[in-house]
Amino acid sequence: MLTRQVESSVENFISRLKRRQVVGSYEVAKETAVILRQVVSTSRWRDVDTLLETITDVGSRMAAAQPKELAVGNIVRRVLKVIREVARGELETDVLDDSGNNFSDNSDDAGDDDEFDSDDGVFHVEGATPSSTGSPLRTPIHARPTLLSSNASSNMGSVSGNDLNALATQSTMFHLLADAHKLKDSPTEYNVYNLKPLIIQEINEEIIAELESVYKGIADQASDYIHANEVIMTIGKSRTVEDFLIRAAKTRKFQVIVAETSPTYQGHEMAANLSAAGIETIVMVDSAIFAAMPRVNKVVLGAHAVLANGGLVAVTGSHLIAAAAKHHSTPVLVCTALYKLSPLFAYDVDTFNITVAPNSIMDFQDGAIIDKVTLCNPYYDYVTPELVSLFVHNLGSAPPTYVYRLINDNYDPEDTTL
Repeated sequence: MLTRQVESSVENFISRLKRRQVVGSYEVAKETAVILRQVVSTSRWRDVDTLLETITDVGSRMAAAQPKELAVGNIVRRVLKVIREVARGELETDVLDDSGNNFSDNSDDAGDDDEFDSDDGVFHVEGATPSSTGSPLRTPIHARPTLLSSNASSNMGSVSGNDLNALATQSTMFHLLADAHKLKDSPTEYNVYNLKPLIIQEINEEIIAELESVYKGIADQASDYIHANEVIMTIGKSRTVEDFLIRAAKTRKFQVIVAETSPTYQGHEMAANLSAAGIETIVMVDSAIFAAMPRVNKVVLGAHAVLANGGLVAVTGSHLIAAAAKHHSTPVLVCTALYKLSPLFAYDVDTFNITVAPNSIMDFQDGAIIDKVTLCNPYYDYVTPELVSLFVHNLGSAPPTYVYRLINDNYDPEDTTL
């Protein structure tokens, strides 16, 4: 049950997502994490399952508002995994504590009633029914219940009293073992008041704090991949790539070629920022990418999202530059944060793409031509994993074949579909 204030925040965020007033993976991810933290702290829930259902419901509503912004679903999955991990840790602690208390309470009685013979590997149980020889009942701890045939099961009434006592003792031990496994696998009682502050603390430390330091974590690795006197090519405007190159320029001297990224011309702003940081920068038209690629030592790209197969969704023109780099055997580095990893697959390359107004390509004043042509202006490109050499993320680096492992570490398989 959401409070009015949280419900108002969710509806406001959904409205701004639909109107494209919140643009960019970073801004979307950070605001999603803050809203989900409010849901955890202010909503009323008696158990973890109720909280998981509430977070899933709110997250699916926000993800449906703008399906192309995969960062919304990614943060929701991260929060769900944090809740499950905290709950499992709390539950296991409770079970161990209860078990320890039970054992400690009964330790004195156990010492009086039972005696363990280490040489024979058996328990001597006092007070048990003695056998015909007068010796106490001795039950090996490794004994298994005997399988009964159909004839034996039909003649249970003819079993001797000693055999019945042994069988009952063995059955009781197996029932105790079975009950212990059930208690460990599906505990139902735990302290909810202890879970809430732990979950909020984990959201603050693992998700929100990571978002605030994501650019620094990637930029700190720049000197490991950018070397002196190299020629770097990039396309579009990406804050991650910009900080990455500017950090490398503090210790290295290199040249950057920026494709202008028509028709948005984001490359012009990117080139101006790099030039202001003291980096030698050249702006070129997109059609000259293939011709200039033989001079390039590395290609550095940004990403809007990274899919489960290692492919990425990036600004339009990224596939062109990655394909040209593949032809010339030029390594392609993709700077991306872990919150952009999505467990979804691109079964259709246009699934995660959007088309924008074509007036930047052809003006409506050219009415005679517009009536005869169909214009499509996609905003993103899908780059296959075969065209990517390495992903540089805020905690290290990984090849495209290792992306599935990063996804398994960050998300729970149950939350693939919200």
